Amino acid sequence: MEELTHFINGKRVADTSGRFADVFNPATGEIQARLPLATPAELNAAVEDAAKAQIAWGATNPQRRARVMMKFGQLINENMDKLAECVSREHGKTLPDARGDVQRGLEVVEVCMGAPHMLKGEFTDDGGPGIDLYSLRQPLGVVAGITPFNFPAMIPLWKMAPALASGNAMILKPSERTPSTSIMLAELLQEAGLPDGVLQVVNGDKEAVDAILDNETIQAVGFVGSTPIAQYIYGRAASNGKRAQCFGGAKNHMIIMPDADLDKAADALVGASYGAAGERCMAISVAVPVGQETADRLIDKLLPRIEKLRVGPYTAGEDIDYGPLITAQAKERVLGLINSGIDQGATLVTDGRDFSLQGYENGFFVGPTLFDNVTPDMEIYKQEIFGPVLSTVRMDTYEDALQLIIDNDYGNGTAIYTADGDTARDFAHRVNVGMVGINFPIPVPLSYHTFGGWKKSAFGDLNQYGPDAFRFYTKTKTVTARWFSGIKEGGEFNFKAMD
Repeated sequence: MEELTHFINGKRVADTSGRFADVFNPATGEIQARLPLATPAELNAAVEDAAKAQIAWGATNPQRRARVMMKFGQLINENMDKLAECVSREHGKTLPDARGDVQRGLEVVEVCMGAPHMLKGEFTDDGGPGIDLYSLRQPLGVVAGITPFNFPAMIPLWKMAPALASGNAMILKPSERTPSTSIMLAELLQEAGLPDGVLQVVNGDKEAVDAILDNETIQAVGFVGSTPIAQYIYGRAASNGKRAQCFGGAKNHMIIMPDADLDKAADALVGASYGAAGERCMAISVAVPVGQETADRLIDKLLPRIEKLRVGPYTAGEDIDYGPLITAQAKERVLGLINSGIDQGATLVTDGRDFSLQGYENGFFVGPTLFDNVTPDMEIYKQEIFGPVLSTVRMDTYEDALQLIIDNDYGNGTAIYTADGDTARDFAHRVNVGMVGINFPIPVPLSYHTFGGWKKSAFGDLNQYGPDAFRFYTKTKTVTARWFSGIKEGGEFNFKAMD
């Protein structure tokens, strides 16, 4: 069994706490590694070293920091297959999906190559008589990232790249379930020229999280995970005077209008609902067809597509559509929600509860599941399932469908499929959701825009990556300057001229 490590001061560091967590192979259910869990003392020592390393790194000019990002991006490209295999081995997602995970993180690194532009301040010439004003963007110091299991490469890269490019040191605490990719990325960053100690990867559980939130040196915390934990981290961080950027759960709807191309809509729904076994905060988990005829036709389109989905371990090849859930507990939770949907009167169209794969009977697999006639009072509608389950909520009108989304507690992503531009434009303007797709199922913005939800999907004022990330990881200093120079009479200053 593999013994995993932390990454402290430029090298892998073995456990000293004596506390461990098991890392499973989701496809087999077997323990494949042991992960050390840091004590608060270990976490605080890593922060202290990071603070020392940050002084020189923060004083390094942005262009030189950008060169490290350039080399880092090159190394990620060169090691794409190794990183993807690491993601798949611990998470269970397919290799094409894992490569996408790495690629979407790499795209943020590429934007951070433009750090000198992103960190430029503003200048006002002659704001008053002989007075100039200018602003500086300066690093916060030491910041922290707490990242989830479902994107072991992408989310750590979304956190570390802008934080480091801005001149900060970072404490990264990856998920205990998928920790190895973060260590690999840290080693690639060191090879790219990042000084020792500027990025510290500290593995841990709630003890380490609380130590991060209470450490006085850490100035900001970025988090992605469930809504209850996002609220907890945001509140505790704020009470300790830290900036916090916390992203939580989701319940993403797709409206399908009567004029939509139903083949394209069905293809999009299958990919967006069942890809990565539904373990994505931007997964579409609720289909909202408008009109009974639209709903009937949509179900007819979905069924043959769902029946063709191939479920299996990533080692089975590139043609697998999705793999297992992350843990046995995750599987039991999803199965419990499916059972609650049946008990509460939803129509079970396809049933994934009894899915079994020869040779992988102990894996955490759930087959693709489709519900029809779901209502907003049912648990399968109210809760984020985070599994391969699609619920269909039928609505009679566009206004009813729109109101359903507006009334939902979550506001991460949403989509509409329609051939009518007026309807699409109205939807984009009125829906209270942070990311909107028009004939596009998973509207994750490109890396030079920004990612963020509304309502209970996000806590904090600034979003992830893009310009918002550089605002989050820097503080603005504004300088008002006046120089007394060159106004002389008879060799003496003319003080009257300076008034």
